[in-house]
Amino acid sequence: QVLLVESGGGSVQSGGSLRLSCAASGDIYSRYYMGWFRQVPGKEREGIATMERDGTPNYAYSVKGRFTISQDNAKNMLYLQMNSLKPEDTAMYYCAADRVNYWLLPLYRYWGQGTQVTVSS
Repeated sequence: QVLLVESGGGSVQSGGSLRLSCAASGDIYSRYYMGWFRQVPGKEREGIATMERDGTPNYAYSVKGRFTISQDNAKNMLYLQMNSLKPEDTAMYYCAADRVNYWLLPLYRYWGQGTQVTVSS
């Protein structure tokens, strides 16, 4: 089993920044595709950014140019730097991993419990 734990969420003003972290068990970066997703109550889970095993990123149009996904293989950590935050970015953010590349689709096998991000206008 793979354990994923997110952290770094919080409340910020519009235009502010946050960096989310995902701590993964084992040498997950050499074995799994990973990514960030978000969900608002009543809406479908949305793919935000994914990281292939070779480090190639994939971003949703809604966050491209504002968010950056990165990883630290030595620490088994995945990050999401979020800049120029908008009220519509408010959501629960999740880290996910799978051996299969599902790109931005919410079909990954392993998920964290989520961290809340709230952006005020």
